[in-house]
Amino acid sequence: MTDFAAIDFETANYYPSSVCSIGAVIVRNGEICEEIYRLIRPEPEWYSRLNTRIHGLTAADTANEKVFPYVWEEIAPKIEDLPLVAHNSPFDETCLRAVHRVYQMDYPDYTFYCTCRASRRVFGKTLPNHQLQTVAAHCGFELTNHHHALADAEACARIALKIL
Repeated sequence: MTDFAAIDFETANYYPSSVCSIGAVIVRNGEICEEIYRLIRPEPEWYSRLNTRIHGLTAADTANEKVFPYVWEEIAPKIEDLPLVAHNSPFDETCLRAVHRVYQMDYPDYTFYCTCRASRRVFGKTLPNHQLQTVAAHCGFELTNHHHALADAEACARIALKIL
């Protein structure tokens, strides 16, 4: 696979629609050609302590940011012809569907590929686990800012370029 968009969402709380940041890495002809990172004012607009502990974002970080439809309006045209790749893609696909539903947006039938599942197929028991940072390191990419949406999307893109 040489043309795709690797994406990662972080959420503010346990609602999948509470997307508070997105990272997208667009790959064409096997090369990263664009990276996008945006903070998003989540819906519902509150942060759980657990989620903040994971990614470090708080309500103060996103209070003045755009809501999802305005952010997606910028990103969607850049990825509309591409398959989407995510590490643990069921999570990211659930978030994307949920936020489209909350804002009553039409949901295009995106094709998702999962680098976590691919890692299990390709590497099997040779890895101690198939977490993003473990697989990225095995593929030669050091993930230094795990749970930052853009860093995670880039790690996913690097993995995809190696094993998809």
